[in-house]
Amino acid sequence: MKLSTYFKRAKGIGVLATADKKGRVNAAIYARPHFPDSNDDNLVAFIMGDRASHDNVKVNPSAVYLFIEETEGYKGKRLTLTRLKEETDPELVRKLSRRLPPDCEDGKTRYVVYFRVDAVRPLIGAE
Repeated sequence: MKLSTYFKRAKGIGVLATADKKGRVNAAIYARPHFPDSNDDNLVAFIMGDRASHDNVKVNPSAVYLFIEETEGYKGKRLTLTRLKEETDPELVRKLSRRLPPDCEDGKTRYVVYFRVDAVRPLIGAE
């Protein structure tokens, strides 16, 4: 199954793990990834605020996205990611948003941050 199809169907909780240039880690809850190019499952995007995760990927492009399905047992995916670029277009943020958070109209910049998918593994074990 294509990764984009999986994330369209799957329900669950996502966690994005990042580290700063000194290796200090951060983990934050994130929505399912966006797939900006329907023909490319190796390109994902996340909408980020100006917080620790965003600060970290600016100085250290490596990240891991962990997705835990809402199901019995432990099912999900682990994506190893590398940051490629970002955009700050408010219309693009609105277009990609599945739902707008309450603070979306607060004048703060939101970033669409693009990542290359370097590896996809199951939540538990290795493939």
